[in-house]
Amino acid sequence: MNPNALIRFSEASIGYRGSPVLEAVNLEITRGSFVGVLGANGSGKSTLLKTVVGILPVLKGRLESPMGRPRFGYVPQRDTLDALYPLTAFEVALMGTHGRLAPLSFVRKEMRERTLEALAEVRAEGLADRLFAELSGGERQRILIARALAADSDCLVLDEPVAGIDHTTVEVIMDLTSSLHRRGLTTLMVNHHILSLRGRADEVVWISEHRLVCGPADLMLSKEKIEEMLMAGGG
Repeated sequence: MNPNALIRFSEASIGYRGSPVLEAVNLEITRGSFVGVLGANGSGKSTLLKTVVGILPVLKGRLESPMGRPRFGYVPQRDTLDALYPLTAFEVALMGTHGRLAPLSFVRKEMRERTLEALAEVRAEGLADRLFAELSGGERQRILIARALAADSDCLVLDEPVAGIDHTTVEVIMDLTSSLHRRGLTTLMVNHHILSLRGRADEVVWISEHRLVCGPADLMLSKEKIEEMLMAGGG
């Protein structure tokens, strides 16, 4: 067992309402690592992430946090957030501080300051007063990452952060998350842009035929391995 494991699954079954999507999951996420998660639509990638952050319970087996329960900064798929809701970018990012507030308490000055810092970290301070609904896909993604950072998270968990955006913006978002990782932030990312993980991820998890295939990024993103996994239905 890895003494630096932030999260550890042991023979776990995960899914919805008692119906497993993935079974016999054995996976360790090491503190400070960048783990990319790949797989075809419907393979269980989002299910895995939701279980990591505690939205879904483990159906069987164990999910442990050997170093104490981490704070997760969860960035869901963009289309799960109603963009028509009349909030500014600042107000969306401020949501990240809410988990640290007591019930019915007011937002304190330091929470607002931390939100502004988070917006600056993703180079989006100039978007603070704009309506979230009016932002481009890449701008919205930066705001959602700022929301996760405002939670002072130990682990950034991103579900398809570059889906539906142009190639240039993909590189901007990937460079941003890589920069945050280099500062020590553990990162877990679902990504359909396989090659964008090269040189950025430390480890890769392919989900194929209801099982996880894990390994170092250099091996898992080699031309031969990509062809093997795609042939097996892993992407």
